[in-house]
Amino acid sequence: MPLTRKHLVVTGRVQGVGFRWFASETARACGVTGWVRNRPDGTVEAEAQGTPAAVTGFVSALKKGPRFASVSEVAEQDVPAKAGDSDFEIR
Repeated sequence: MPLTRKHLVVTGRVQGVGFRWFASETARACGVTGWVRNRPDGTVEAEAQGTPAAVTGFVSALKKGPRFASVSEVAEQDVPAKAGDSDFEIR
């Protein structure tokens, strides 16, 4: 099965609300590898890799976010898949 990878930037009230933890747990549940981190501008950045269905499910969950988040946008960009990803990490 081919893998797909997306670079994501999530805007809204997404820092200080458990968003990175939520993304990490959601990635594991979806079977997605990659990473997530806070950016200085208040957004959250992530890369997610997996089957197209797994990545789509992950992105859909990020659009809702955890309970105390308020997601206004998830910008998506397709990027080349990377060999060697085996987990999803919080950076």
